Amino acid sequence: MNNKTDNIFEQIGEHGLIPVIKIDDAADALPLAHSLCAGGQPVAEITCRTACAAEAIGAIREGLPNMILGAGTVLTVEQAEAAVDAGARFIVSPGFNPRVVDWCVGHDIPAAPGCATPSDIEAALEAGLDTVKFFPAEASGGIPMIKALSGPYTGMKFIPTGGINAFNLVDYLKNGCVLACGGSFMVKDEYIKTGAFDKITELTRSALMTMYGFDLAHIGVNLPDTDAARKAAVLAETMFGFARKEGSLGIMCDGQLEFMCGPYFGDYGHIAVATNFIERAMAYFERMGFKFREDGILYNDEGKINAAYLEGDFFGCAIHLLRKK
Repeated sequence: MNNKTDNIFEQIGEHGLIPVIKIDDAADALPLAHSLCAGGQPVAEITCRTACAAEAIGAIREGLPNMILGAGTVLTVEQAEAAVDAGARFIVSPGFNPRVVDWCVGHDIPAAPGCATPSDIEAALEAGLDTVKFFPAEASGGIPMIKALSGPYTGMKFIPTGGINAFNLVDYLKNGCVLACGGSFMVKDEYIKTGAFDKITELTRSALMTMYGFDLAHIGVNLPDTDAARKAAVLAETMFGFARKEGSLGIMCDGQLEFMCGPYFGDYGHIAVATNFIERAMAYFERMGFKFREDGILYNDEGKINAAYLEGDFFGCAIHLLRKK
């Protein structure tokens, strides 16, 4: 695959969620896009199920040129061409249409055709694709089917769409072969038609928080040395029954309190916040302008990021993300 294609799908994978939108009035396009961005998700797939789809794409591209904007439900080469001319950066189809795929590949446009069977996937591989839409996801067997398909097609990435909601989103994304999920549950038609864009912002942010699953994991306290850390850990065990476990940097007490064996990040200590998807969460914070310490990225035995410290102190403490087990 070419760098342009890889880059778009890499960005989509960092976001994890693609809001799928049907717009009946192009005048609603830009306010809707702003509501998604305000909710923390500058990604959208505008479906070509309405006559104003290309106009809506053009309005968003002009108003928010940095938004990751694509066209969905693309059934013909003419629709693909019109969407790309309007500013779409990727094309999504409900099924595998050889003419649409060939046009996208020939014009260097990232494409994710709908694939729900081994034959579909082999056609996508033959076309040189490594990312497909799995549609309709729930009706086609859901997570078990994706797992079955990923067995023989180990390099293929899937974008499940159809039946995705806030309740099953995380379960889908926990599969390593799932690049991102497409869903319309945060962009309800009634909110678009009534101009309740603030509601869409709320639903979008709620969906992101569900995906990241942020939870307070533990509090770390900086102490002068190992002896001081052990005394504190013994006290916590005596008072609350928090079992001690010594580590290389500190002593953890029942996973709730960590007493550091010497000065460490943060004036007073640190706050660990666990997340379902640490790499996506890091990208999310970086988009907000936060940075991570190069010396504060810790890896697990599998070579994956286990913890990542943000630069700077927050209310006297460092903050680090922690991969959920």
